[in-house]
Amino acid sequence: MASEALKALSREQLERLIEIYCKDWLAIDGVWFQSVERKLGMDEAMEHDVAVWKQFTVIEAKKIKEFLSLPQRAGLDGLEQALRLRLYANINRDEILREGNTLLYRTLDCRVQTARSRKNMPWHPCKAVGEVEYSGFARVIDDRISCRAVSCYPDKTDDSCACSWLFTLEE
Repeated sequence: MASEALKALSREQLERLIEIYCKDWLAIDGVWFQSVERKLGMDEAMEHDVAVWKQFTVIEAKKIKEFLSLPQRAGLDGLEQALRLRLYANINRDEILREGNTLLYRTLDCRVQTARSRKNMPWHPCKAVGEVEYSGFARVIDDRISCRAVSCYPDKTDDSCACSWLFTLEE
């Protein structure tokens, strides 16, 4: 249920507010992570990050799936629609490439890595988190979809993007 303040906003204002909310969500994710990283180190922070994303990605995928009224097994078409509505999709530059029974999702510009570089911090070793996050998201959309990292720090092999993930529909 939207508040009266939201109902009074124009479409342009609502779009800007969505962008602000997405950036705020990512900021709180980074704030807690960096707090743990400073106090307990990267390994401990990563352990908690994986645990958080294991739960959050399912919550996000279920809500988007319901919003889009996707069927139980939505296939790669459903996954593509859902990926475009994730919180990240509003603040990271990305692309989706389709071929046969695969979908390649590439983050071209990642706000997390850009912010860490700007602060002279080492890159976030996000592959372990991404494996949990993207696989879990895809399984909610369609339990026949598997996911693997193609390029993701610390195993980054493609300098044309921040990371890339290959989703495969197993029939």
